[in-house]
Amino acid sequence: MSIAQNLSNAMVLASTYILIAIGLTMVYGVLKVLHVAHAGVYASGAFVGLGAFNFVRPFCTPTLEDARLASNLAFWISLPIAMIVSGVMGALIYLLIYRYTWGKSPTISLVASVGLFTLIQDLLQKPFLLGPRQQPYPAGGAGMPRIETPWFMITPTQVLILFVTLILLAIVYVILNRTRIGLGWQAASLDPEMAAAVGVNVTHVIVLNFFLGSMLAGAAGVLVGVYDNMVFSTMGDVPSYKAFVVVVLGGLGSVPGTIVASIVLAVTETFMVAFAGSLMPRDAIAFLVLILLLMFRPRGLLGRA
Repeated sequence: MSIAQNLSNAMVLASTYILIAIGLTMVYGVLKVLHVAHAGVYASGAFVGLGAFNFVRPFCTPTLEDARLASNLAFWISLPIAMIVSGVMGALIYLLIYRYTWGKSPTISLVASVGLFTLIQDLLQKPFLLGPRQQPYPAGGAGMPRIETPWFMITPTQVLILFVTLILLAIVYVILNRTRIGLGWQAASLDPEMAAAVGVNVTHVIVLNFFLGSMLAGAAGVLVGVYDNMVFSTMGDVPSYKAFVVVVLGGLGSVPGTIVASIVLAVTETFMVAFAGSLMPRDAIAFLVLILLLMFRPRGLLGRA
């Protein structure tokens, strides 16, 4: 496989890491909490997206000739539904749990988050939800084109992931840097008490922080479910620790660092698997990268000095 093809594959992988990890970075930046339950929101987003897709698709078009169009339309309806539900879920997690553990020992929030993640996984395994088996998510490329060049090829599903990620990153950039909400997040992350003293509604700001970060996690769950054509109750296990690796590599609380670290990790994984795949499992590479980088950059790639 050519270098260009490996790079294109790595960018697709990095896109999923970015969407999952940015929410974690945003939460840590404000609360200084390791939000393990974020991976449960990711899996729940995939579940909601799949449910919405299966419910909407029969109503999109009545004829078998338009089955592909029906799937495309059903996907674009299911994606925002999954994102909104995931966002509400994240906001409720803060209001019902972290709001009462914030300011206490970080261990309390961490234990609560791990317990919530386990609870979400157990609920998704119930027969009336996802159950114990993998469920297909046959949305395909959702109408995206295939890109073919002499050097690399990008499938419609990969184009879909790249397209959605770029759109969402643009929205996050505008919110963080061009709105009062973004300024409120930055103020709350530096000094919540001072931010409240100058008129920032800290609770409102944090709820919106969780809402947006969880929306991104839900989008990642849908995109990965479509890419792998499967959704299952424990699909948040691997992303849970990969996302933490990315957050630490990027510098805790740094959104730009999260993006850079996602690309570094994805490129490293892709090329190591391509050229030395038999040396170690793919998922172990994330921790190898973490160990090597933190030996020389203990604050991460773009962490504050």
